[in-house]
Amino acid sequence: MLSTLEVVTTVIVGLMVGVELSVSFVINPILNALPEDSAQLGHAHGGRMLGAAMPVWYIGSLALIVAWAVAGWQHDGAGLVATAGGLLVLSVIMSVLLLVPINNRNKTWTPENRPADWKEQLDRWNRFHYVRVAVITAAFVLLVSALA
Repeated sequence: MLSTLEVVTTVIVGLMVGVELSVSFVINPILNALPEDSAQLGHAHGGRMLGAAMPVWYIGSLALIVAWAVAGWQHDGAGLVATAGGLLVLSVIMSVLLLVPINNRNKTWTPENRPADWKEQLDRWNRFHYVRVAVITAAFVLLVSALA
């Protein structure tokens, strides 16, 4: 049972990291290359779509890591799993305090109502997102290391 939990948790967190890397290095560059109105509308749509899915994914991943840490506390790698959990907590805190407020504004913008500094706000979101991606990638690496 513990082996199944370890694999499921690692796969779920790994997929989350992949999606977030894709946002940073594939989706956003594509959107940013579009004409201004299309870029802004694409970012708003992405903010609505991923803004609904990612909280469930982050909290679900954290719950799986906690379950793994508790169930496997006496096993090798438990410290790595607990540290990965701490990093995921940090990523959730970063999300709530830094990224979500910008995303909540962005997802309501249209070409008619967007603020003059909308690009600067999205650039700020991207900078915070890069840090969050580094944090969750480190958590994923720790989980994989705990399996070894």
